[in-house]
Amino acid sequence: MEVTSLLERFRAGDRRALARLITLVEGRAAGVPAIMSEVYPRSGKADVVGITGPPGAGKSTLVDRLIAHLRAEGKRVGVVAVDPSSPFSGGAVLGDRVRMQAHFLDEGVFIRSLSTRGRHGGLARATREIVHLLDAFGHDVVLVETVGVGQTELDVMRVAHTTVVVLVPEAGDTIQVMKAGLLEIADVFVVNKADRDGARRLKNELETMLQLRSTGSWAVPVLLTEATADRGVTELLAQIAAHGAARRAGHGPEAAARDRKREWGDVLRDELAARVERALSGNALAAIAGRVETGASDPYSAALEVLDDPPLLARVVGGRGEPA
Repeated sequence: MEVTSLLERFRAGDRRALARLITLVEGRAAGVPAIMSEVYPRSGKADVVGITGPPGAGKSTLVDRLIAHLRAEGKRVGVVAVDPSSPFSGGAVLGDRVRMQAHFLDEGVFIRSLSTRGRHGGLARATREIVHLLDAFGHDVVLVETVGVGQTELDVMRVAHTTVVVLVPEAGDTIQVMKAGLLEIADVFVVNKADRDGARRLKNELETMLQLRSTGSWAVPVLLTEATADRGVTELLAQIAAHGAARRAGHGPEAAARDRKREWGDVLRDELAARVERALSGNALAAIAGRVETGASDPYSAALEVLDDPPLLARVVGGRGEPA
């Protein structure tokens, strides 16, 4: 009954209902798939922009300035800011909403900080669902700021329509850029803090590397910005809009079908993982877990024991952590 009421209030534009649904999704409540089944058909209208790059690149300041410019255009903006997990509480360590507090009272902006909760890939597990919630709520643009990119933190490209990679002159080692896979995921490169030495050199190096890469119809631009001084942000928004237009022009029915199939696979994997976690904390697997804990069974044999027991596997996959 609570979820039904929340969804009704959500559809009526109640921000508190949106916040409560996000909390349920982030907590991986058992009813999340049913919630998202109701929300998903209402989404698909917002432009989703991923902002990624190494820690200290000024991503949050850049997002703050993007919000200001988008609001000046009259657009409603949702923000998902993913922060590292606290080792004590499991919550977000930095709390990007503090750095974006100028927009806190703006009804046209909704900012949510998420904790990675130890998940690799640069995003929290619930990021995709929260983007759909913000989209379905009527936001024109959803900005997704990652925790910081490394060699494995590339999940943002599976969520965003446009991926902006933010670098700084001090991170001018282009070999590291290549190792991190940034050439493959970037739709727009930004060299932030461009007033520092080495900014133009890094810009030139990136442009040279991009020329050697096989590209499609979109030529990845490299921009210089100074987010703290609000320089280069207008040009960045123009390139984001241009990429969005190019993507829509070349994104036919076949590409849309591939995207839906890929998302279905991601959702299936996440839901299976959530159900296994619930089963591990329940009683259905207690006997097997006990044998692993005492050393009477090894983890691999124990895993196969579950997979080769159809009734037990059905309870796990069915989300029922207790024995029938």
